[in-house]
Amino acid sequence: MTWEIVFAFTVLAWALFSFIKEKLSTDVTAITVFAVVVATSVIAHNLAIEVALPTIEEILGVFANPAPVTIAAMFVVSAALSKCHVIEGISTFLGRLGKLPYPSFMLFLILSVAFISAFVNNTPVVVVFLPVVLALSKKMGIPSSKLLIPMSYASIFGGCCTLVGTSTNILASGVLEASGLLDENGEPIQPLGMFELAKFGLPLMAVGTIYLMIFGRRLLPNREALTTILSDIEQKDFITEAIVRRNSPLLGKTASESGLKKLKGLRILEIVRKGSTLTGPKDQTALRAGDRIILSCRPSTIASARNVEGLDIVGESEFGLEQVSSAAGVMVEGVIGPASPLATLSLREINFRKRYNVTVMAIHRKGRNVTSELENIRLHQTDTLLLLGSESAIENLRKSEDLILLDRSPVPVEDMRRKAPIVLSVIVGIVALATLTPMPIVASAVIGVAILFLTNCIKPKEGYQAIEWSILVLIYGMLALGLAMKESGASDLIAHGLADSMLSFAPAELQPILLLAAIYLATAILTETLSNTATIALMAPISIEMATELPFIGDPRPFLIATCIAASASFTTPIGYQTNTYVYSVGGYKFRDFVVIGLPLNILYFGISVTLISHWAGFWPN
Repeated sequence: MTWEIVFAFTVLAWALFSFIKEKLSTDVTAITVFAVVVATSVIAHNLAIEVALPTIEEILGVFANPAPVTIAAMFVVSAALSKCHVIEGISTFLGRLGKLPYPSFMLFLILSVAFISAFVNNTPVVVVFLPVVLALSKKMGIPSSKLLIPMSYASIFGGCCTLVGTSTNILASGVLEASGLLDENGEPIQPLGMFELAKFGLPLMAVGTIYLMIFGRRLLPNREALTTILSDIEQKDFITEAIVRRNSPLLGKTASESGLKKLKGLRILEIVRKGSTLTGPKDQTALRAGDRIILSCRPSTIASARNVEGLDIVGESEFGLEQVSSAAGVMVEGVIGPASPLATLSLREINFRKRYNVTVMAIHRKGRNVTSELENIRLHQTDTLLLLGSESAIENLRKSEDLILLDRSPVPVEDMRRKAPIVLSVIVGIVALATLTPMPIVASAVIGVAILFLTNCIKPKEGYQAIEWSILVLIYGMLALGLAMKESGASDLIAHGLADSMLSFAPAELQPILLLAAIYLATAILTETLSNTATIALMAPISIEMATELPFIGDPRPFLIATCIAASASFTTPIGYQTNTYVYSVGGYKFRDFVVIGLPLNILYFGISVTLISHWAGFWPN
């Protein structure tokens, strides 16, 4: 094993570790990987005559890959679709079906979300549908937990049907196009077609829908969403903090004498003084100025705790604004959306209370309460914030679109519905040009964005804000790593190692099917712990390498398609796919809920995908 292979594996191992631990954001990890690959390549090429690493020119060549540009363009198109209220219109129509029986409503929800997600980014689709589904679940008397996971899964179903359904498909197609491979006629290999995945995605969507209708509804938990809990009988505690003021009448008194213990459902978890948690009985601890009392209580109790004299609920004393009385205040929940400018910032950096005149009472992240100092917590996409403010302040926050408030659908700042036909025509045009003409998808997508800007369907600033730049940075970093693995021979080592271990006991006629199953499983396991974009960036080059290096396969397309489906089919955990993370945070789910409902679906997808792709590729023995 050469030092170049060791280097490539070391960088890969560190990247995987960083992605899983989440100490660094994915884009920081990716740009670090890119920098390390560039630096090592430059140094090595200047010190040695022959080095099995890409040159700096080859590394910078990843910026010529059309996939990131296409993905960025589709983010803008999706944002225009949302701004012109096309998705909201469908969700509003869905709201009129609230009198349907639960099975019929669930079927319509799955099919409508899947259809939209086949042509636009599925994250904004789920985000727009969230308030509608939550309101309808309450109206219909159905726990929202019976609907939110099916909605998320439906967006995945749709994304597997077309090239533009998800960024992973576009990226995989870009990797194939950039591979430099030739087809059987000696021509450059063609990227994936617009509907090439449909022959597999549509049967999988049908099976997934039937599974959710028959088994899923029985396996889904009867658990209330947080927004339902706020307006009905509260069943879930939140964690927040109370700070003892300097001039508080509670100084020297014990926690039990402060009046907090009289509040129904409130528990004192701990008292923090000068950064250290105090030991001993919490109720008998004499309070001092600056003490932080960590409280566990229900949302309405948080509002009552604000009336205890001498205490500040975190978020008020720091910003020094006039308090909103609990009687006049409105308590709602808001989610940090995919394009929110608040992501990665702390409440202190945002100056949240002063900026919005709304107090953050608690933060809910990935199914757990955040217990550290709230004002210093950096917000993440999909975080759920419990907010308290006046009705006017809440409405202003709703119009700002910095957060997605879950009490009802967003109020549009301006009516852009008259632009909806233009946006729909642009989407149809992008699909038609990429399907019926030689024009590549990147060209049709960029033309579509130009039309949207020129017709003022979306402003350039709004379009740039809609692009998830961290995903593009992640793609470029992983493409550089993939290039280093290919040039060093690491990808070839993985491909041959996997092939040798799988094929030593298999008859020759079953070897392609076993390898296809192996590459699917490896991708499916990775995507449950990493983002699907990082997974496809790592696995697509390996799948292509495996197909081209093994003489009895040759065609990389079946393996690449299996990788695309496996990277998107993240059903077993709430962290593998962003839409799962959104409903996990909002719906009050437990991690176990995704395992119970998602693992059988993952197994179904695996078996059906391998069978369909193998049959299509001619792998089945005669």
